[in-house]
Amino acid sequence: MQTHKVVVVGAGFGGLQLVHALKGLPVDITLVDRRNHHLFQPLLYQVATTILATSEIAWPIRNLFREREEVKVLLDEVTGVDRGSKAVVLASGKRLTYDTLVVATGARHAYFGHDEWERLAPGLKTLEDATTIRRRVLLAFERAELAENEQEKAAQLTFAVIGGGPTGVETAGMIAELAKSTLPLEFRSIDTRSSRILLVEAGLRVLPAFSVELSTYANNALTKLGVEVQLGKAVTEITDEGVFVGDELVTARTVVWAAGVQASPAASWVGCETDRAGRARVTERLHAPHDESVFIIGDTALIERDDGRPVPGIAPAAKQQGSYVAKVLRSRLLAQSDPGPFKYRHQGNLATIGRRAAVIEWSRLSLKGWLAWWIWGLAHIYFLIGTRSRFAVAWSWIWIHLSGQHSARLITQRETLKDYAAPSSLIRPVDE
Repeated sequence: MQTHKVVVVGAGFGGLQLVHALKGLPVDITLVDRRNHHLFQPLLYQVATTILATSEIAWPIRNLFREREEVKVLLDEVTGVDRGSKAVVLASGKRLTYDTLVVATGARHAYFGHDEWERLAPGLKTLEDATTIRRRVLLAFERAELAENEQEKAAQLTFAVIGGGPTGVETAGMIAELAKSTLPLEFRSIDTRSSRILLVEAGLRVLPAFSVELSTYANNALTKLGVEVQLGKAVTEITDEGVFVGDELVTARTVVWAAGVQASPAASWVGCETDRAGRARVTERLHAPHDESVFIIGDTALIERDDGRPVPGIAPAAKQQGSYVAKVLRSRLLAQSDPGPFKYRHQGNLATIGRRAAVIEWSRLSLKGWLAWWIWGLAHIYFLIGTRSRFAVAWSWIWIHLSGQHSARLITQRETLKDYAAPSSLIRPVDE
């Protein structure tokens, strides 16, 4: 019997779960990703805010499947899909034929028609994003130390985070911890505790996916950390000088974007209808409406729940979809019973506020505060890959909790005018 060819595009949570779940089936799998590592995105903000090192939340894809001879990993980028000949077209010029194609290419930041803002306000989706934000945050303190006037010091010590979802809340909280608790004794010309950390949310509350009670708790916890929360106000412009919140300019040299996402262009590859965020509308069995050999999962797909709401773009949802597609393929290849339509099981919402508090919502159960933080931490450690990563992350958190010192405060790479055009008043940084 000829082996079934499966091409998986994207080694995120959905793609990785699918490949794991296909183990033992008569398939040849080609896994394509434009990066050589799988990334644990829920902890990406901790790299950006100097808590964890990049190696603690990312793993080489080839290493994960080194004992699976039926799995071939390619470092390449998909540029299109030829559905007529059932082939995936790669940037290298290579064509991969498939019997089943699974697209799990994720999403990127959405700047609502202002893509020019990305240069000044990076989002947080990749390791490169995280190290860029980490570098800019740490350089802001260094440049403030060198600044010769109070106006420039204040601008350097102002950090604006745009978006009040989990990423924005977690990032703002940890920048506040860094400025208020970790760094004060390390500088001589500035008081890092005077830093202004601004969280801007266009909606009427932070963490809108949580209950009003937990949202209010998170808002109050951020305020106690020294974060200035501005609700019901939209960002109208981002410039070299700072952020316009409505008509008001907030002079800030460091801006982080956490306000929206846009799906990859995968829908156009397979000719699927999309929603405003670019997500492909798929059937209840997660395949393209016109082609049962093409599945689309994760942040790339628009999947509706029974109540009409879309399945959220979070890691547990993507993993469930990867497992489901594996069940569909198993039923097809082994002539087993069809698993039926995909049913999403919501496993709750989690978010941290600083290093001592969190909010958790599981069905009718909700937790907040110190206990929620420990449960949040244990849950994330459990889902990390490998004993070494679990131990490293656990030790980093314990060390930070006991000492208050962040362990990954390295300024790496160099800011250039191409990467980040600073205002003319900015003091030229020393060699990093």
